[in-house]
Amino acid sequence: MVNDLWWREQDADYIWRRGERYPGSTGVEPEWTLEAAADPRRIVREPDPRSRSGAIRIIGHSASAGFVITVIVTRSDHAGASAWKTTGADLGEYEGQGRL
Repeated sequence: MVNDLWWREQDADYIWRRGERYPGSTGVEPEWTLEAAADPRRIVREPDPRSRSGAIRIIGHSASAGFVITVIVTRSDHAGASAWKTTGADLGEYEGQGRL
């Protein structure tokens, strides 16, 4: 999955323009999501418990972005569906990895 994540043009545009739709949020470059998916410390939820379609949730750090990104990926062809700067419980879980 990490090596074959890809974005349809309209979905890539959708994540890049996130900041326009949600004031205070950050647009996400598709390249950043590839870095997050390749993060050795990434968290993969397959299926994503919040998904009605059984999508995959990946939570990983992007060095280029400088923050942790949540990526939603289709199960069928590993196309990116959405992505955003990670917050809340997902960020806490990512940051808390390895702590006893």
